Amino acid sequence: MTNQNKTHGKNNGKEKNKFLKSIYFILGILSLILGIIGIVFPILPTTPFLLLSAACFLKSSERFYNWLIHNKILGSYIKNYIEGKGMPIKVKLFTISILWLTIFVSFFLINIIWVRFILIFVAIAVTIHIALIRPKEDKEIKEEIQ
Repeated sequence: MTNQNKTHGKNNGKEKNKFLKSIYFILGILSLILGIIGIVFPILPTTPFLLLSAACFLKSSERFYNWLIHNKILGSYIKNYIEGKGMPIKVKLFTISILWLTIFVSFFLINIIWVRFILIFVAIAVTIHIALIRPKEDKEIKEEIQ
């Protein structure tokens, strides 16, 4: 193999690496947007999208990863999930109530049957996910505030 072939192979690897980083970055941005939408509309699960964003940014942009992890609002979702801190029961009940209220309204506004099935499936899956998150004790909440 000549030096020219070795050099060409290295450049090809760098280009492939840049391409993969770009793909991870785009996926990170898209999942971040979906996660933010999930904060406002409980139809979308916020935490899984933010975790996916963190993973994508970890592989593509250290700057965006650090921004996300240290963000006052978004970072807490990720940290609480990773540290297994749980979720207060009142927050669980509120989240599930808003989720089903939103699904109920959407169900009657949308006349496409397959979309209705997807809405119900998503609502059931998110409800199960939230229900399985460890409940946060009142003692733990007081410790976090102090």
